[in-house]
Amino acid sequence: MPTLLETLTSDLIPCPHGFFTRKGGASSGIFAGLNCGIGSSDLAEAVAINRARVAEAMEVPLDHLVGVNQVHSPDVIRVDGPLPVRPRADAMVTATPGVALSILTADCQPVLFADATAGVVGAAHAGWRGTFDGVLEATLDAMEDLGADRARTVAVIGPCISQRAYEVGPEFFETFTDGDPDATRFFANGTGDRMLFDLPAYGLFRLRAAGIGAAEWTRHCTYADPDRFFSYRRTTHLGEADYGRLISVIRL
Repeated sequence: MPTLLETLTSDLIPCPHGFFTRKGGASSGIFAGLNCGIGSSDLAEAVAINRARVAEAMEVPLDHLVGVNQVHSPDVIRVDGPLPVRPRADAMVTATPGVALSILTADCQPVLFADATAGVVGAAHAGWRGTFDGVLEATLDAMEDLGADRARTVAVIGPCISQRAYEVGPEFFETFTDGDPDATRFFANGTGDRMLFDLPAYGLFRLRAAGIGAAEWTRHCTYADPDRFFSYRRTTHLGEADYGRLISVIRL
């Protein structure tokens, strides 16, 4: 692995994987470090260098570092090799060795899945909307279509925004609690009519309710650690023009 890069890993996942921080990389300014966001306003040359370094770290050719055009949906695609274009979806699954599934985030949950026995992995971009609409369950379904067993599958939620930094309004609260009064447990009181939403706790709840074998959160907050993580919400609060994207990757 290039020495400038920093990855977080989990003992729960037996396959090559990494939640890459922003350390290392060729970007500068507000994007300083490892910005892998193709859709950002960063220099395209810098993003290309960053992505090439990630591919090298994952020991795959650059065209085997695949991703999707993330749209906060529950949609999952099966990947068997390099993708000529990035389809609109928010999760991927594969049973093909050497294909590295990559997710971009900047507060949303990057979720990596593996059933090593079946030889199936998955990756999901799970913001509140995608999680609410079922992207995590859809990823498990798609993995099972490839031969995985959800009771044997593990999942890890990488760095994302934590409850103390995720302030939401009453309409957001009602979206969750109107159909499920028990969802109040994912909220804490904020200032005035504001509430604090626990995104990773909600993600873990959805995974466990779906029958996954084991799941955990790395317990890293993107908002609270600007030296290591990009954060959309922090950028908004600072009035910056744009923000970098973190990359999380898994392969067989």
